[in-house]
This record gives sequence, structure tokens and C-alpha cells, in this order.
Amino acid sequence: MKGTHAYPLVDSHAHLDFHDFDRDRETVLQRAEAAGVELIINVGFDLDSSRKAVQLAARYSTIYAAVGIHPHDAAAVPDDYLGQLEALAAAPKVVALGEMGLDFYRDRSPRPQQKKVFREQLALARRLDMPVILHDRDAHDGLMAILQKEGLPRAGGVLHCFSGDLSLAREAMALGLYISIAGPVTYPRNSVLRAVAAAVPAENLLLETDAPFLAPGPWRGRRNEPAYVNATAEAVASLRGCTAAELGSACLANAKRLFLHY
Repeated sequence: MKGTHAYPLVDSHAHLDFHDFDRDRETVLQRAEAAGVELIINVGFDLDSSRKAVQLAARYSTIYAAVGIHPHDAAAVPDDYLGQLEALAAAPKVVALGEMGLDFYRDRSPRPQQKKVFREQLALARRLDMPVILHDRDAHDGLMAILQKEGLPRAGGVLHCFSGDLSLAREAMALGLYISIAGPVTYPRNSVLRAVAAAVPAENLLLETDAPFLAPGPWRGRRNEPAYVNATAEAVASLRGCTAAELGSACLANAKRLFLHY
């Protein structure tokens, strides 16, 4: 049963397969339902987490899965990783490939290998015509250069946990990407992200938690979870001069259009 003040919400990017949720996953999902969260995309970052994402999606009606290789894990992929991803992508509730992309902040995999694995996953997404979930940290120029050269699948995609400025957001939207806003929009020093959240057209906007990471203001420094997406929705709605319910409904509709094709 949804809470009295709940309104429709989406968490377009979470990692509920993480061990952080092993002790209370059912309770976490009950809190998400009570907060109004109707759809959660659980996102893989390597082959093992992608398999777990598929398993979670099969178990819970509100969860759908994405399968992919995070740039941190690009150096460790087996030779047949693309075949394994394609097989996972055929599962009934897999709705996207990712998260994939570039991370030049941690550099946990060599940059040439990050780019290679990113290009290969993009090619798979184009062949399967599945939307992509993109990771970009301190790699804006490199990521956009690859997208502009290689092209997105017709199904489009999302730049998750957006960390760029409004110019980058406009460049991404011109390619057909959604812009997903996470908890950092509530952090006092993140004025650049607040400017993006205020200006992105409603039809291009998504919300996410990236749980268990990046909890919004009231829970900053603690484990994040899908129910907390309502704090992000309230912050973004305030910036845009609309109600959180209006924003939540719009973002849920966008997620259904991108991932569920309606």
C-alpha cells in the first residue's frame, strides 16, 4: 500500500543486487512501494552483476534489468563477453544494455580498453536495437566523440547520474539521450547540476538513485535506496516550479517510453 503522500515515481538506475541490500532487500522494496516507486531499473556493471540483475527482475514485478560492462571492469572482460551479454539481453525483463561508458576519474581500466569495450557494447546495442545506459565521469569529450562517431541505437538511451553542464546536456539530448538526475542535485555546492535540472525539457528528464550510492541530502553519507528518489524529485520539482507529483509522473512516463516502449 502506498503512503498517503506517495506519488508515481521511477528509479531509473539502481544496484539492488549489491550485498548492501542482502539483509533487508524485501523491506527496501516495501519502502519503495510505499514511496510511490512503480518502476526500478536494476543495472549490471559486469557479467556477474548482470546475471543477478536478471534474477532480481524475474523475482520482483517492479524491477527490470539492464546488462552491461562498466568502464571500471573493461580490462577484465573475457573473450566471449559480448556473447554472454547478448544471451543475458534475451531474458524477458532485460530492457537495456549498460551501464557502459568511460570513467577517466578512477581510471580503473586503461583508457584504450575502456573505449574498446564501450564501442563494442554500443555496436551490440545497435544490432539488438536496445537502449543504452551510459556512465560518464570526467570523460565528457571522449564519450561524446565516440557517440557522435559510432551512433546510438534507434532505441536511444540515457546519460545516467548526469555530472556535466547544460551545454553537455543539450549536446546529449541532440543525440537522442535522456538526462538522468540523481541525489547530488541536493548537495549544496552542486549549482551546475541544479541549473541542468531546472532547464532540461520535461520530456528528456529521468530520476534515479544509483543506490546504494549518492544518497540525497537527508541521507547523505548513508546507504541510498529507491524510496529516497522522492527527495530528488522534490528538489528538482522545486527548481522547476512544478509539483513533485507532476515531475514524478513525467519521469515515470519517460522511463516507460524509453525502457518499456509505451
